[in-house]
Amino acid sequence: MKSPGISAAALALGATLGLRLLYPAAQDTLRGYDAASQAAELKWEQQARAIPDPGKIRAAMERLSNQAHLAGTPQSKETAEYLLAQLREFGLDAHIEQYESMLPQPKSRTLEMTAPVAFRAKLDEPPVPGDKNSADPGMIPSFNAFSGDGDVTAPLVYVNYGVPADYDTLKERGIDVKGKIVIARYGGSWRGIKPKVAYEHGAVGCLIYSDPKDDGYFQGDTYPKGAYRPADGIQRGSVLDMVLYPGDPLSPGWASEPGSKRLPVAEATTLMKIPVLPISSADAQPLLANMDGPVAPEAWRGALPFTYHMGKSAVKVHLKVAMDNSTRPLYDVIATIPGSEYPDQWILFGNHHDAWVHGASDPLSGATAQLETARALAELTRKGWKPKRTIKIGFWDGEEYGLIGSTEFMEKHAGELSEKLVAYINTDSSGAGKLGLEGSHTLEAFLQEVARDVPDPDAPAGTPKSLLESYRSPGEKNNAKPSGAFHIGPLGSGSDYTPFLQHLGIAAININFSGEDSGVYHSVYDDFYWYSHFSDTTFVHGRALAQFTATSVLRLADAPLLPFEFSRLQSTVTGYVGEIEKLTTMKSKVDLAGVRAELARLEKTSNAFEAAWNRSLPKPKQAGQLAAINRILYQSERDLTLDPGLPGRPWFRHRIYAPGKYTGYAVKTLPGIREAVELNNPTEAAEQAKQVVQVLHTLGDKLEQATKMLGTL
Repeated sequence: MKSPGISAAALALGATLGLRLLYPAAQDTLRGYDAASQAAELKWEQQARAIPDPGKIRAAMERLSNQAHLAGTPQSKETAEYLLAQLREFGLDAHIEQYESMLPQPKSRTLEMTAPVAFRAKLDEPPVPGDKNSADPGMIPSFNAFSGDGDVTAPLVYVNYGVPADYDTLKERGIDVKGKIVIARYGGSWRGIKPKVAYEHGAVGCLIYSDPKDDGYFQGDTYPKGAYRPADGIQRGSVLDMVLYPGDPLSPGWASEPGSKRLPVAEATTLMKIPVLPISSADAQPLLANMDGPVAPEAWRGALPFTYHMGKSAVKVHLKVAMDNSTRPLYDVIATIPGSEYPDQWILFGNHHDAWVHGASDPLSGATAQLETARALAELTRKGWKPKRTIKIGFWDGEEYGLIGSTEFMEKHAGELSEKLVAYINTDSSGAGKLGLEGSHTLEAFLQEVARDVPDPDAPAGTPKSLLESYRSPGEKNNAKPSGAFHIGPLGSGSDYTPFLQHLGIAAININFSGEDSGVYHSVYDDFYWYSHFSDTTFVHGRALAQFTATSVLRLADAPLLPFEFSRLQSTVTGYVGEIEKLTTMKSKVDLAGVRAELARLEKTSNAFEAAWNRSLPKPKQAGQLAAINRILYQSERDLTLDPGLPGRPWFRHRIYAPGKYTGYAVKTLPGIREAVELNNPTEAAEQAKQVVQVLHTLGDKLEQATKMLGTL
């Protein structure tokens, strides 16, 4: 495969940050491998990438999406048992781990407008001709999981996306939501933030609707003519307050297994206090069209055919939500390939299998590629391949409710995972767009090498190229030519990497191909018909995802010296410090000199580590020393965590990455400092800066130790 050239933009980056940031440039370099081990590795990788089959991915998706399989239902158990049978058929050692959780389902939902005119919302998604799954009688009605129960009648206020800044705008116009029901549109933040902020401002209920400007006809033709959300489409979803902690809300900090301790519902802190209901744009239209009050600012206006008003008292609605908050079972499917040399060093690859309805895009586009990865690894073992490290493959249940299956697994095995887990690889929904990579920046150089060695499924016939050649780093426009610089995005939350990275401090990466599934996201229309007509229609991106993950797993499992690299982490965190210093005039009140001093030290130790690395290629006879060095390397992400965790949410222990308190999924980098600055709290910002100094100093000490050990190889 042709090695990508270094562009002018990349050379400029090298002049600023050092050419090490573009490492590796040579095709024949595998970080962590000597010449002999690299030759064997490349042979196995080439075979692994030849195995994934688009036809098998298509067939698996069609089979797994043929019924709704919400977590906690018998259909979700059937899905887990099918995956288990497949893994065992491949020849893998696999089992199901059962957990349980509060998994709400709706008992009753009512939404009526009582003034100025009468209107009753349908709260229903009608079948689409030609799409048999859209008429599946086994579908559970649309709802927001972990909504509070309530029966309220009150005036309705439009709050745009329902984020804190929107309430500032309302206040400026003399509108108070206390004692009222709010209606927010999807977007701008994770959905669970909207009722949380509404409650904090005194609202008694919350409606969340899908505006066609964001994912409907404003974007393109609607389903079934096109990919976008039809007027009756509804986005389901959890509103669990996951920025406090994910997982079963009744077992915070311990695994919720059958018969285990459970909190009373009244003591759970992550449940919403007010009734919440998702609705379609068709049901929202008459409510919004009858609004009074000030005309909404331009940024608040959607694409419905009327003038958007904020509302004061003209529209009154009756909202009633009653939930069945029963405890229901969860089924995680786990496969293991034992390591031959370092069995107590683990690589874990996961994707969830539960869906709100049929879930062709979310999650089966990732889960079926994962199944192909598992098949590829199993075939290699039959050909004689024995990974040096133990490989574990997890199909998680209950992700949609709040990362529950993966969190309960983490809590049950926390001690063993903290001791043994080298890295966690995550996939979720995927499509037919460009490669997307997020994760721990100590694995950025590693991911660049993998992207260099996996073919791009969009390359024209006869002119093959690698995924690296077409990769666009975060922030680059989709229609722009890739700059040549390689960066990955940081991880916040929203998928199953969260408990491993944010709580245990295990290096994690998230891999997908971008896809435009917002038009059917979490609706009855996310099914095989939609996916096979409007997303990865040939399933070649699913094959590429399987190739990328198989290569990643093999390379991490077999590397004599684990491919962690620290200069990119140092330069990335330095950039985060600069962002915070530019945030407000409070810069003069927050002293980040200590953080910068530790980053300067980390730059020197990273350079020294690289120099020792380059002088000391690993040799098989030094396996004992390599194991000790590797332990320092994979424990390095733990060094970036600290107890107690972040202010007000101690579950989140990582000091470099966390989801924001009021963003939900979206990441806040250097979160303790950044959020204190945003709240204009210089005392807390100073304390959080000290904690960042502490974790960076610990990491620097460990890196110096590893450098000395490398010098003895």
